[in-house]
Amino acid sequence: MVYLPRTVDRELDDLLPFAPAIALDGAKGVGKTATARRRADHSWLLDDPAHRALVEADPSFRAAPAGTLLLDEWQRSPEVWDSVRRQVDQGAGPGRFLLTGSATPSRGVDTHSGAGRILSLRVRPMALHERGVGQPSVSLGRLVRGEESDVRGTTEMSVLDYFEAIERSGFPGINRQPRRLVRGHLETYLQRIIDRDLPDVGLAIRRPETLRRWLAAYAAASSTPTSYTRILDATTSGDGSQPAKTTTIAYRDHLTQLWLLDPVPGWSPARNPLARLQQAPKHQLADPALAARLLNLSAHTLMTGPGAPMAGPLFESLATLTVRVAAQAAEARVGHLRTRNGDHEVDLVVEGPDGQVVGIEVKLAANVSDADVRHLRWLRGQLGDDVVDLMVITTGTTAYRRSDGIAVVPLALLGD
Repeated sequence: MVYLPRTVDRELDDLLPFAPAIALDGAKGVGKTATARRRADHSWLLDDPAHRALVEADPSFRAAPAGTLLLDEWQRSPEVWDSVRRQVDQGAGPGRFLLTGSATPSRGVDTHSGAGRILSLRVRPMALHERGVGQPSVSLGRLVRGEESDVRGTTEMSVLDYFEAIERSGFPGINRQPRRLVRGHLETYLQRIIDRDLPDVGLAIRRPETLRRWLAAYAAASSTPTSYTRILDATTSGDGSQPAKTTTIAYRDHLTQLWLLDPVPGWSPARNPLARLQQAPKHQLADPALAARLLNLSAHTLMTGPGAPMAGPLFESLATLTVRVAAQAAEARVGHLRTRNGDHEVDLVVEGPDGQVVGIEVKLAANVSDADVRHLRWLRGQLGDDVVDLMVITTGTTAYRRSDGIAVVPLALLGD
């Protein structure tokens, strides 16, 4: 399989010359191991009993070969985390350890936080700009730094192309396979979470069909701050039965532990507090393809069929994934803004390391009207010079700036 360069590769280029230990965290299948193995001189795969025995026999890594050592699926032997931390304390050199994990350790397993010793980087499914479907011409990082004044570029990507990108997923191992095979892999992925991955992190699933219904209800709430109570209500089965609230809280906790849930937190500015902000998160699964599969939606049904009501939310999910991957490389955090009475909403707010703000609206359309940017203008009026740029992400063909300075950027043209 051809390796597609990832934004996190650039982050590793920047950090490995200085950091003794870096952990790549993320859901299964997002490409952590493939990315890490390109940087590692040696790999110990801890889901392999023979490799796990090496670590158990030599927890101080005295006999480990020199160079960068990859410890893959480290959570299989949680004591590895503390062993690496101790090696860093004892003077391990830059780039000595790479750790990858698709789950945090189960409850009851005591590990040090690693703060100040092990640097964590999130690896998400491939953003659109990482999939090789186009040539981005607008850099989110430059927007955050206030450097991208000239917004330009064109794309031939259509609305249907975006829906196909949603359906095909950002999982690098399956993204380019035939559509039927992609659907089969996604079904298997979801089933494996229920049958094996959740029990591995300590949650026994007594009624798999109930968890599947809850996941589908969560998927239907994608890109919204729908309350968990309403998601629970939507989980009611045909016979009127409903899981207990404590059960669904356990679902949330353990699915988060597997990096499968990736909600966008409510945002409030660090330097210029706004009053009356709602802090409920916007719901997102790790990949919008998982939401589409849970709801039995395809590119065709999103375009013309019963899936049309989910077209906008799932396009926003794809845009959110792309923005988050690019924002991480720019050392920025991503949230969403909604006032408590709902009179102002901004789909995504990117805040850079110095408090600079980029407000983003996501629109499943090619054209942008004054009404579409009213909340962005409001944000600029509230925060003044802290707002370094404003942008509407669209399905259009051309990137440009409006006369009010707001950038209009087709999603296919947005990169890191």
